[in-house]
Amino acid sequence: MKNSSAVSSIVLEAFYRMEDLKYLYFVIFLMLYMLVLFANAIVIFVIIINKVLHNPMNYFLCNLAVNGIYGGTALLPPLLGTLMSPTHEVSLACCKAQIYFLHTYAIIEFTILSVMCYDRYVAICYPLQYHSIMTITKVYKLIAFSWGYPLVAFVVFFIMTLRLTICQNRLGRVYCLNFYLVKMSCGNTYIESILGLFFVVVYSFPQLAMTFYSYGHILKICFTTTKQSKIKALKTCTPHLFAVLNYSVGCFFEIVQSRFDTSYLSFETQMFMSLYFIIFSPILNPAIYGMSVKTLRDNIFRLVGSKKKKMVIVFKVGSLEHK
Repeated sequence: MKNSSAVSSIVLEAFYRMEDLKYLYFVIFLMLYMLVLFANAIVIFVIIINKVLHNPMNYFLCNLAVNGIYGGTALLPPLLGTLMSPTHEVSLACCKAQIYFLHTYAIIEFTILSVMCYDRYVAICYPLQYHSIMTITKVYKLIAFSWGYPLVAFVVFFIMTLRLTICQNRLGRVYCLNFYLVKMSCGNTYIESILGLFFVVVYSFPQLAMTFYSYGHILKICFTTTKQSKIKALKTCTPHLFAVLNYSVGCFFEIVQSRFDTSYLSFETQMFMSLYFIIFSPILNPAIYGMSVKTLRDNIFRLVGSKKKKMVIVFKVGSLEHK
């Protein structure tokens, strides 16, 4: 596909406001990236090695953790590199690649959360038929849909952006987003903006439909069952509700920043709102499920405890050898 953009690189101007404390910011972002990797990797590792955790919900949770690493890696390593660059420039090609990775991360996150919602619906509304409905084949199909649909569907929309000629090269953010790149193109972008809004609705409709349908039936069951059943249903859905709320807060911050003037806010507040969606979701999701799901929590604590014991033994052996 031929592209005749007038610029070959994008200057991310937000980094200039970080110059005075860029080494501190570098350490903070590096630690956040390490935390994203550690939190999600330990969830993936614990689920893989413990057969007792091999069930549909944990398979979906494992994919949520993989997507957290995917999104964090799409943002933080490039951010660290650009932060330390004297010009704070990124090539237009890298900017477009980051747009694809970050947007597909967001759609995949929403799709996995909607699939997990469907899983809770089956577990609560059809407990006796759960294993016959949520077969391993169906789980694999849902996982394939969670990744395949966003990765392919976004390309259809993103082709329009790739065809645009980019005439401006200054962006007041620390990473690239499609909405801003379209605004930086030459000529009238009204049609592209309308089509962009249309595609957002199209991308979100299957997930929203699945989520509202599932929780609608769960609420219906709660209103017609005993108090004990209501408590059990609430306990089952609580981690997922927190994860959805976390995702919704990130979406809200991103919409506010991209569609409204937030210049009256402090730079630190703008940074927090800008990065919440991509950094804090991958950190909080493992914490939410790791602390709420007893079997997962127990296995994580058991793994961490065994590692600590081994380190203590190694340290004691080393001390005795020195003596």
